[in-house]
Amino acid sequence: MNSSDRGGPVLGALVAGVDGSESAMRAVLWAAEEARRRDRPLHLVYAADTDSRMIYASMETIEQVRKAGRDLLEETAAMVSERYPGLNVTKELSRRDPVASLHTAAGNHGTIVVGNRGLGGFNSLLLGSVSLKVAAGARTPVVVVRGTEGAPAADVVVAAIHDEHDVDCARHAASEAELRKASLRLVHVWNVLESVGNVVTMLDAVDEMARNHVRTLMGVTDRIRADFPGLTVEADAEKSMSAAGVLVEATRHADLLIMGGRRSPGNFGPTLGRVTHSLLHHANCPVELIPRHGKRATSEPQ
Repeated sequence: MNSSDRGGPVLGALVAGVDGSESAMRAVLWAAEEARRRDRPLHLVYAADTDSRMIYASMETIEQVRKAGRDLLEETAAMVSERYPGLNVTKELSRRDPVASLHTAAGNHGTIVVGNRGLGGFNSLLLGSVSLKVAAGARTPVVVVRGTEGAPAADVVVAAIHDEHDVDCARHAASEAELRKASLRLVHVWNVLESVGNVVTMLDAVDEMARNHVRTLMGVTDRIRADFPGLTVEADAEKSMSAAGVLVEATRHADLLIMGGRRSPGNFGPTLGRVTHSLLHHANCPVELIPRHGKRATSEPQ
């Protein structure tokens, strides 16, 4: 039984952006390993952004940009093929900007893999603007590759569970844990301050609130254990004033953190919720966002 049979997302190609930066190269190698693990192709994309350059650049400059992109794609593909012989690697030189290029290349089922920094020159930023825009606007899974290169495997996949609608996210995390021969840890964090109005008037309701949060987590956990009977699944419900802090700490002992890619309404297009945003800036391992769709997609806390 594959992940789609269990209700999880259909997995297509791994799509990785190539820009010559060290961060992008780490993301490409992570994507290559994941493609091998999933038995899916790896699609490399170089976004030349020549459509916008046409306004001010000469044709000679445009052709130089295209040649540099083709050369970088060839070099990167050759390096990947040497490390992963037999892996299906395809290349694309796109005329569009990086965000649009990656979204288009991923289609309906691809997984986009990006590094946490690009070539923008702002080394003080913890997450590059391209990676942030890709994650905020994607309709397919996005992985932001963070963590220390060469760190030993923890053999743990963590899934952040906000509510019962995160079952698909948990199923995806369970499939990833199976592929890695790892265990799965489901983490639900609740903040008593979110219900401060009720707590002030009904202090004795705190215990009942805690039980409700545990029931939410266990409802998801029971379904995952039923679908993945051979997988070791742990469930932790934690009370904290910082959900992001708890999840960042969890990434210290994980190979991958998976969470629903919730978005908050914004005046200038989609933006990531505050917990998601914090994880992409501070996580100690790669973070994979599984987009929510429809009315469930704008749950503000994450």
